[in-house]
Amino acid sequence: MLTSLSGGSPVLLGLFGGLIIAAFNMLGALLVLVWRKPSAKVLDIGLGFAAGVMLTASYTSLILPGIDYGGILPVLIGIALGALLIATADQWVPHQHAIKGREGIEPGAWKAVWLFIIAITIHNMPEGLAVGVGFGSGDLDNAIALMLAIGIQNVPEGFAVSLSAINAGMGSYTYASIAGIRAGLVEIPLAVLGAWAVQFARPILPYAMGFAAGAMLYVISNEIIPETHRKGHHKVATLGMLVGVVVMLYLDVSLG
Repeated sequence: MLTSLSGGSPVLLGLFGGLIIAAFNMLGALLVLVWRKPSAKVLDIGLGFAAGVMLTASYTSLILPGIDYGGILPVLIGIALGALLIATADQWVPHQHAIKGREGIEPGAWKAVWLFIIAITIHNMPEGLAVGVGFGSGDLDNAIALMLAIGIQNVPEGFAVSLSAINAGMGSYTYASIAGIRAGLVEIPLAVLGAWAVQFARPILPYAMGFAAGAMLYVISNEIIPETHRKGHHKVATLGMLVGVVVMLYLDVSLG
């Protein structure tokens, strides 16, 4: 269906992929309207699941296909550059995490809500880019598996973002859900950019795959896993992560 709608254009496929994962994020963000007070343990399990999906997808859908396409060195260079970019953004772009507080240079008079949205936007950037690069690679089965995996893990992530917005005192439940949706919209243009970039310059594909993987791996290690272990729920969060690994492996094998 995606192929017929896009006419086989990788850029349009990237657009559809971005819209789909953003829709999953929207579903998660809207959950706050009907499930207003989930336990911290449930949230940590959900985020652990998201980490497991992202971790496995980084390898099965980005790193290994990138190595098959262009060899190990371009992928390793891409991983290093992707992690470096997100680390640099963490250090220099003004933003605020609901738990960790402010990071980056002094934000001046920026409102806390914008700092929070910027933080989640930085977090979501690698996911949109990964989906676009996946469709740009031309391996449709692998790209669909990656899109579904990132979409599924976007549900607990979007939910956590909306709840974090509430806990940080950023308005009503309705406004918090809108903030969660808005923070995920960055995935759409980045999916298009990723698909366009590897079509425009095909030799950069293994670098781009490594780049998206490195950025996601940095987010997993620096943001998601520490958050799931912060309140002493590390065992159930680890169980959630293992379930995420299994789900992604199943998608990769069944769709590949």
